[in-house]
This record gives sequence, structure tokens and C-alpha cells, in this order.
Amino acid sequence: MSNPSGKPPELFSGFKPFEHGNSLMQYVHAMSPETITQLSNPASSEVQQMMEHNIIGLLGGLPSQHFDVEITTNRESLGRLLASAMMSGYFLRGAEQRMEMERSFVLADAAPDHE
Repeated sequence: MSNPSGKPPELFSGFKPFEHGNSLMQYVHAMSPETITQLSNPASSEVQQMMEHNIIGLLGGLPSQHFDVEITTNRESLGRLLASAMMSGYFLRGAEQRMEMERSFVLADAAPDHE
């Protein structure tokens, strides 16, 4: 495949989200690059470590220093993997926020009343 324009290939080339009625795809396409960057970075190292562990579990965890690991897939399976990783990240971030909120409640209950 040659690419005379030098532009990176479009990930969703030929995909028209408005024709397919995929509201999530429409929403993501409408986001600014800054928002996408912000949402793509995990808020904590704990979430990042759990995501890495999850993806390694999905792909297989052979250590690269001892094995020449190569993974081949098709576009549909890669899309499913991406969706799974996104949902896992969303779930983990929600769990992290809940944990922080519960800790705040415990600290607030333990604090002496100032009346």
C-alpha cells in the first residue's frame, strides 16, 4: 500500500456515523482534540496499572524479553478490543471515584463536630 499524500491513514475511513445512527461515534467525533487527550489519559497510576493488566490478560502475557510476540487480528476484532478496554477504563475510573467519595464520607463522619 502506498500513501503518496504522506497523511496518516484514517482509522474510520468510509465510516459515516450519522448514516449508521451510532450516537456514541457522533459524540466522539464532535469532541475537541484536547478533550479526547484529557479523556484518554488515566487519572491515576492505579487505574493505568489495572488497565495494563487487563489488556495483557486479553492479549496474553508472554514476556517480550523472552519471546518474539506478534499479534495479528482483523479490524472488527481490534474494534472489539478497543471497546472492551474503553469500558474497562470507564468502569475502573467510576470505581476509583466511588472509593474516593466513600473515603471522604468516612473522614467526614470521623471528624469532630464544630458546633
